[in-house]
Amino acid sequence: MSYRTKLFSLAIGGLLALSALPAATARAQDVDLSPEQKDRVRAEKVQAAIDLLPKDYKFVTAGKFTVASVPGNLPLAAYATDNKTPVGSEPDIAQLVADSLGLELELVPVTWADWPLGLDSGRFDAAIHNVTVTELRKEKYDFSSYRNDLLGFYVAKDSKIDSIAKPEDVAGLRVIVGASTNQEQILLRWIEANKAKGLPATEVQYYDDVVVQDLAIASGRADAYLGPNAIAAYKAKTEDKTKLVGTFSGGWPETAEIAVATKKGTGLADAITEALNTQIRNGNYGKALARWNLTSEGIEQSRTNPPGLPKS
Repeated sequence: MSYRTKLFSLAIGGLLALSALPAATARAQDVDLSPEQKDRVRAEKVQAAIDLLPKDYKFVTAGKFTVASVPGNLPLAAYATDNKTPVGSEPDIAQLVADSLGLELELVPVTWADWPLGLDSGRFDAAIHNVTVTELRKEKYDFSSYRNDLLGFYVAKDSKIDSIAKPEDVAGLRVIVGASTNQEQILLRWIEANKAKGLPATEVQYYDDVVVQDLAIASGRADAYLGPNAIAAYKAKTEDKTKLVGTFSGGWPETAEIAVATKKGTGLADAITEALNTQIRNGNYGKALARWNLTSEGIEQSRTNPPGLPKS
């Protein structure tokens, strides 16, 4: 993070904290954020998936499928109105898997940085929150794919920027991106390619506070935001302050998939993959995605340990 960006964040972050509450309230009026989730798509047991569960595997809690969830932004996951229950598209996928395996779903709210350690230590059985399959991650975890990984460039609704489709398009722009993410690595590669061509530099900005991030776009301190398309598309639709100017695979130039992560060698992945494929075939999967406007990111078939993004 540059000194200027960090100073800006620290100076106004505290003052803007309260302003996040009205926005959250407005979003709560658009979707069901109750902890009961009566509209959540549910599924019947899938015996074929249950039969694939390893006989020697002990779930974190008997009779429950304990899953790491990262409440932060809809449509992926956020806290319900009780401020403790994760709700969103990722908890919905977790519910379909739990139902298929004949288990009760137990969601464990964690930060993004904590899901790998939690799997390693046996704190939960799986992590389901926008985890992209990579060859490096496959060395420690098994995966069951369930969604295409798409990234999106978003700008202020009144911005003169109409398209960002190739590396040259970010030359001279100020772009916000999350630290230690696939999208950051892609953006940095684009910047290096532009540098080799003698194009104007791109200023990369990082913000830990999403409110400050949004203000940077609205105030013109940043030109664009690059991040998971699902989250940004949901915000653009519900808040009507930004617009989409480009999408591409989260593994650009390779394609990338989002998957359920389990500790390597536990044997859970095949059962989870079978559960997901059954829900894809019977339509429940499509209904769950449609509930959060994620139909465009759906897949036709779940795969166990599909090709992941290559090691950098």
